[in-house]
Amino acid sequence: MTLSRRLVLTLGGGALATLTMPARLVAAPVEVIEMRGSARGERVWFSPRGLAVPAGSTLRFVNRDKGNSHTSTAYHPALFDRKRRIPKAAQPWDSDYLLPDDSFEVTLIVPGVYDYYCLPHEMAGMTGRVVVGVPADPGWEGPSDDTTDLEPEALSSLPPVDEILAAGRVVTEPEE
Repeated sequence: MTLSRRLVLTLGGGALATLTMPARLVAAPVEVIEMRGSARGERVWFSPRGLAVPAGSTLRFVNRDKGNSHTSTAYHPALFDRKRRIPKAAQPWDSDYLLPDDSFEVTLIVPGVYDYYCLPHEMAGMTGRVVVGVPADPGWEGPSDDTTDLEPEALSSLPPVDEILAAGRVVTEPEE
């Protein structure tokens, strides 16, 4: 019996799809973090500003602020010479400026605490924190205690790790 090329490709493609299916089914979901701002632009924030996710999760930062551009920038010496506030083995990220409705994705693999900020709005308290995994995970790194290069507004807007772990997400809209 001679198999046609089309039949071989069809069967091979079906087998490949079946083999990769379990990987697609167990992939971590994409978590959305919105960049927000008040109508007049006097307040800006990430929503949620605290998030707990499993290792391997992808974060999608979406600018929902019609009046401002924003960034999602990890605190790291390689980016604007900032103190490192992500796990040592983790890769830093910078979204560059996102215009309204633009988005940026990053996948976090290393367990620990990741702090990030909006480059033009950090002094307005536009910071966020993601907790990847739990403290019992191998290699997990807690939050940095070096706050020498943080303004009080940036530091005070970072939710505590235990609050993030207990709630899963911390959403706090600024007062109007």
